[in-house]
Amino acid sequence: MQIELRVCQHCLDGEHGNDRRTELINDMVECAERIKEYKDVIDLEAVHIRKVREDEPGKPESLPVVSATIQNNQVVLNDLQLVTEGQDGNMLIYVNPQDILTVLAGNVDEISKVVPGDVTVDLSATGAELISHADLGAEGPTADDDGPGSDLDI
Repeated sequence: MQIELRVCQHCLDGEHGNDRRTELINDMVECAERIKEYKDVIDLEAVHIRKVREDEPGKPESLPVVSATIQNNQVVLNDLQLVTEGQDGNMLIYVNPQDILTVLAGNVDEISKVVPGDVTVDLSATGAELISHADLGAEGPTADDDGPGSDLDI
């Protein structure tokens, strides 16, 4: 089992001018780094963090999956995704920032259950807000809720 996080290096460095996205991507990278540090604890073979730039082809580091969208009648590769490969070889791809951070934070939480000491990641206010809006299946939306993360602009 392995995971690969793909992020935009420009967003990570804050070069695109979206502070909330920069905070969120930094949270994702910090979670992935923590998971990489303790990967054996949750039976992961590898954790890859791929930082792509606009001036490179952006091939995956290990898992051969790149998601894309269509913008202005052209295929555009997504610069943010999380790919997980299970024991059965099936791959899951997450492209929604809320889903990506929720999966990564969930793995950090699993690690914290078996490792003595503090292994938590201090999420930014943006990341903490996004996780708090995650639909983890515990409850349905309330009458005044427009859906998970609907108030966030990332």
